[in-house]
Amino acid sequence: MSEQDTQNFSIVRIFTKDLSLESPKAPQIFEKKWDPKLALEVAVTNNKLADYTYEVVLKMGVTVQTDEEVAFLIEIQQAGVFLVQGFDDATVEHVLGSMCPNILFPYARETIDSLAVKATFPAPMLAPINFDALLEQRKEQVTN
Repeated sequence: MSEQDTQNFSIVRIFTKDLSLESPKAPQIFEKKWDPKLALEVAVTNNKLADYTYEVVLKMGVTVQTDEEVAFLIEIQQAGVFLVQGFDDATVEHVLGSMCPNILFPYARETIDSLAVKATFPAPMLAPINFDALLEQRKEQVTN
């Protein structure tokens, strides 16, 4: 079996690439009745770094409003460098578009929760995301 035929997937590094918190109405927002409405934006990008090495970035934006005012906004780019070797193109696309974001998501969620709590808000406790479905949606958008 040649080096090219050897299948290998591994995490090289996981890191926070960018992070921000805004609480534009603090401290007045703390006196409002807490009736949170959460909006979530999610995007996944990847970039080939070397022959078998890719950077995958999970971008998430969490906006929480109460009483029609923004309580807080957290944006994160949780990234990872992954070794993906010996797989066909369709499998590589699935690994980069679904498997890697599934690995990155718990790190992003924990950072979002921690940052919200440090700003004295309740943790958003984001539900799991179906990255397989998001990948399929992106593929459909490209073909249409």
